[in-house]
Amino acid sequence: MRTWLSQYIEAQHKALDSVPLDAVERLIETVRQAWNEDRQIFVIGNGGNAASGSHFATDLGKGASDVAGRRFRIITLADNVAWLTAIGNDYSYDDVFVRPLENYARPGDLLIASSVSGNSPNLVKAVEWARAKDLRTVALVGAKRGRLAELAEQTIVVDDTHYGRVEDVQMTIYHLICYAFMEKKPA
Repeated sequence: MRTWLSQYIEAQHKALDSVPLDAVERLIETVRQAWNEDRQIFVIGNGGNAASGSHFATDLGKGASDVAGRRFRIITLADNVAWLTAIGNDYSYDDVFVRPLENYARPGDLLIASSVSGNSPNLVKAVEWARAKDLRTVALVGAKRGRLAELAEQTIVVDDTHYGRVEDVQMTIYHLICYAFMEKKPA
């Protein structure tokens, strides 16, 4: 067990070290621009990425907003279970994120999609729609990159394919964004 634990942690360090800091810095500036322009920020993901998106929306919407002195307008589209399941049941699971975007998104808003594979049909469809409607788009993906990496305006790739490690690093990226506002003075 000890050997496996050590190997896992070593691989986790390698995945974390693969994060391009210039891309994270650019993403922080994109979030700052959305905040400065009072844009809506939408976060989407499935499974663990849905949970990480909820965590990110909480930290940015509460913690960073408290420190920044002005509120972030951020929401994750995976948190309304009734709406999500109604769309999945009545239309298609591929529509669970694009349908709420049709209700709420406006040109210039920001959509952040996180996925390990980068190929989740519901995320791809939402990013395609967002691009067509002039939203800013960001993808956080694993080493497989997938279709999201091709579609998004900005992409941050975690150089690993292990779901747990990639999701952990994506959560670190979310925390870096939040703490850039909580521990640094907004520009």
